[in-house]
Amino acid sequence: MILHPVSKSPRRALLSFAFVLICQLSPHACFAEPVLQLVELKGDAGGRLFEGIGVVNGGGATSVLLKDYPEPQRSQILDLVYKPKFGASVSALLVEIPGDGNSTQGSMPSHMHTRDDLDYTRGYTWWIMREAKKRNPEMTLDGLAWSAPGWVGKGKFWSQDAADYYVKWLEGLRNVYGLEFDAIGCRNEKGYDYNFVKSLRTTLDAKGFDKVRIHAFDHFVKDKFDFVKDMLTDEKLRDAIDIIGGHTMSGMQPKHFTATPEVQAMAAKMGKSIWDTEDHVYLKAFDCALGVVQAFNRNFIISGATRTVLWYDIAGVYPMEPYSEDPAMLLARSPWSGSYQVRENLWGYAHYGQFSGVGWEYLNGGCQTLAGGGTLVTLKAPDNNYSIIIETREAKSLQTLRFQIGGGLAAKDLCVWRSNADEQFIRQTDIKPVNGTFFITLDPQSLYSISTTTGQKKGSFTNIPEPESFPFPYYETFDSYSSPKQWGQLPRYTADIAGAFELAERPDKQGKCLRQVVPKPTISWAPDWQPYTILGDDQWKDYEVSSDIYLNPGDSAAVMGRVNHVGTGYGFIPKGYFLELGDDGECRLVVIRGKKDKKKATGDAEQQAIILASRDNGEGGEKVLASVKLTHIGPNQWHNLKLRFQGFMITGLVDDKPVLKAEDSLYPQGMAGLLTGAEKKKLSTPWFDNLLITAVDAPVPKPSVAAPGQSPVYEISPVK
Repeated sequence: MILHPVSKSPRRALLSFAFVLICQLSPHACFAEPVLQLVELKGDAGGRLFEGIGVVNGGGATSVLLKDYPEPQRSQILDLVYKPKFGASVSALLVEIPGDGNSTQGSMPSHMHTRDDLDYTRGYTWWIMREAKKRNPEMTLDGLAWSAPGWVGKGKFWSQDAADYYVKWLEGLRNVYGLEFDAIGCRNEKGYDYNFVKSLRTTLDAKGFDKVRIHAFDHFVKDKFDFVKDMLTDEKLRDAIDIIGGHTMSGMQPKHFTATPEVQAMAAKMGKSIWDTEDHVYLKAFDCALGVVQAFNRNFIISGATRTVLWYDIAGVYPMEPYSEDPAMLLARSPWSGSYQVRENLWGYAHYGQFSGVGWEYLNGGCQTLAGGGTLVTLKAPDNNYSIIIETREAKSLQTLRFQIGGGLAAKDLCVWRSNADEQFIRQTDIKPVNGTFFITLDPQSLYSISTTTGQKKGSFTNIPEPESFPFPYYETFDSYSSPKQWGQLPRYTADIAGAFELAERPDKQGKCLRQVVPKPTISWAPDWQPYTILGDDQWKDYEVSSDIYLNPGDSAAVMGRVNHVGTGYGFIPKGYFLELGDDGECRLVVIRGKKDKKKATGDAEQQAIILASRDNGEGGEKVLASVKLTHIGPNQWHNLKLRFQGFMITGLVDDKPVLKAEDSLYPQGMAGLLTGAEKKKLSTPWFDNLLITAVDAPVPKPSVAAPGQSPVYEISPVK
């Protein structure tokens, strides 16, 4: 306990004065004289540059359903996350540079599926960044790859190809969308390569991106900062790496490793910042909000990290997918209804985002742990305004702080905002310092922001629609997308788990369809399998799903049903059923039992060939329930595949004729999907059309079209 050194009589006067203020802020604290802890704030104390707090969008197709929301709900969701002094108000955004491969919940389409391919209209990542910057022009943008197309470096990510691949992406960001990255990483959680980061620096400089800083190496393991000592003796390495980046330094994960005092000293000697380029707070309800602020505070106090971004922002994913709720700040998984849900932890971000900005500074002496449990950080603005952000997650009882405000800080009244489990982000009675002193009593398990700044708001919207089940029956002909590029080349409601299922012209020029367009295995972030996409409701039981398919020579394709699992987030072998047809007429009805392959991803396509689930009859893997060879099937033909579920009976139909039948009781319910074949060096790239999900033997409904308020992510084609 720290007490202000005063004589006995003045001390009692101070305590009496404090006691009155304490009773105003926390009436239940008035039954006992509080104990004081002193915090001295001096405006001229100096401190390190504050470089923002924020979120990751990506590391999986984290917001794939957000793009399908109608207005005004889509804009409301974006406002709640990115609009200054309204909701979370984050100041930093890190995105995944999409690479066609699964990177937790799913995959996002690359701008270069092949070496000779280049398209800046795919996916929604460009749109997310543009919308974020539209709301907050001061927001910093950053990113790096998890997966990458298999052509890069002939399957080896650490290559000149990868550096050139990054530059091509940055050129699209600049020339098409008018945005600039502030920083870029090497690759997410895949070790070190000194030659690559040097090559990336040279390539960025040569192509006009010399202002884009590089952070490295963005790993999470125990030795993640071992490269720092080599920077002291390797001048080119030191010049290439602007920021020392690591993951999970806050201690919010069981396996975490901070930046040690030795690492911090080396960074200071070289004039390098330390960033936590991805941390995680997997907690429930309001405890997650407490954890968010605890992570931000701890990362600076313990590791000297001047910027932290947390994975991830908006959960625009199906509930069945991994990490579909924790740790996102907002759930957006019902675009067909427009319903969304703000989680308590959004207001944890707000306690930082609405009271700080990039370019402020951490005030020396004003960032510390609390004797009674918790942490506080003080940030000073260039105009001498300041904010104090406090969390008491680990406190067991009330504790009182006495703040002594020195010169160089704005002499203003202080607003106080508090959050606890009962209510989040509520303004309290303002504090009027007396002779530069004020007191505050803190409740345990609470958040506080105390600031001389103004304009904060607990943003909200009324009349948020109630959630509804996925529209059933569902019939998608893909012909309503007159300009696929305006939609990011992705249809509504499909969530690609691996590969890229994009809107395309039918090979017979008879309208639009869907095609899996990734031609070879990716340099995957996680253990690989086969390309597939899902949609629907994981509570569906008896139904049938069908699609027309068109196979290239050597292709196979399937319709999926009762899909109830898509992996753990590191590996994505599903659980469910599929009916598969090859161009040679081989037809199989298969149950996938989600075998967890123990092989870890190496990041090299050559070493990480497609890990097909084992075709055994034991636990896990694939089990062929029935198979047949159809003689009338060949490539370059349209055929219809239909998978029908009636209780335990599962029937496979080709061109509306039953060809396979089996009984299986393993999975009674689940979503629908589309699947394509995979070999060691080749992925199938078939076409799909007339996707139909309906009750058994029900009539075909009207084709799906955009609902009122649903609009493209790009109002006009962004290609110049």
